[in-house]
Amino acid sequence: MNVWKAAAELISGGGAGALATVARVRGSTPVPAGTKMLVGAEGRLIGSVGGGCVEADVIGAALASQASQQPTLLTHHLNADLAGDLGLSCGGTVDVFVEPLIADEPYVRVLEAAASADSGLVRTATDWTREAPVKTFEARPRASVSGSAATLTRDGRFMEERLTQPPRVFVFGAGHVGSAIARAAAAAGFRVVVIDDRADYADASRFGDDVITLAGDVDAALLRYPLTAADAVVIATRGHRNDAVILERVATSPAGYVGLLGSSRKKIVVTKGLTAAGVPAKSLQRVRVPVGLAIGAVTPEEIAVSVVAELIAWRRQEA
Repeated sequence: MNVWKAAAELISGGGAGALATVARVRGSTPVPAGTKMLVGAEGRLIGSVGGGCVEADVIGAALASQASQQPTLLTHHLNADLAGDLGLSCGGTVDVFVEPLIADEPYVRVLEAAASADSGLVRTATDWTREAPVKTFEARPRASVSGSAATLTRDGRFMEERLTQPPRVFVFGAGHVGSAIARAAAAAGFRVVVIDDRADYADASRFGDDVITLAGDVDAALLRYPLTAADAVVIATRGHRNDAVILERVATSPAGYVGLLGSSRKKIVVTKGLTAAGVPAKSLQRVRVPVGLAIGAVTPEEIAVSVVAELIAWRRQEA
């Protein structure tokens, strides 16, 4: 679930809440800067800022922030003894900025803009008694928002968050395995699009709100969603022929990750056919077949875990 979107919906619906953001880290910490948690009137709703006593203190501060309608900045030193008590292999320092959600139109507009933006910069004042507006959003090209996902300005007056959307994962095939992969990828924070030429399979009601569905073939999908180097493709259709048609189109695309569900023998058969059809060998060599990490997965859910684990490894290595 998009935390920005959930926060906007919570406050727009008359609810009370607070956002906690890891604003800065030094040393080894359980979560990176930019990690967010949404806290409601009774405690944590979405996300996590590290667990253990850190999270307990942050939730307490969030509840107090809701009551006072003022933000606060918490600093936790995760020394070796504390890290051991928490079961965490860390020993750094983490600053967490906690802000109350306010029913102010400009504030809510920033939350909504951040929820839908591909990139941009959100700046939030750390002292709300002197800064107005307290939160702003600036649209920026993706290439200009590199660096830490969140940081405190040198003078400490603002927390700045550099927004970049998570990679898109295109899952071709909405059968048992494809559906399981789509749901698991969405749960892991990817933006997921499921494509199937059968309308009853590419039915939005079969998936959560975080999964987009498209009833159509590979040409329709690529026309609507041109692939980029930041995209991943997983092919899990109902047969070799469909897989080969899709792979022929996406193997030579800019997609940063291309995976095909199937055995090593399937890779040989499909590769031989596509090579004969003129697909460059270099393009086929980069295709991950069998897709996913080798964990002995058998069921659709287990296969989904193996595939999404590989997607996460790809994403983090690219970051």
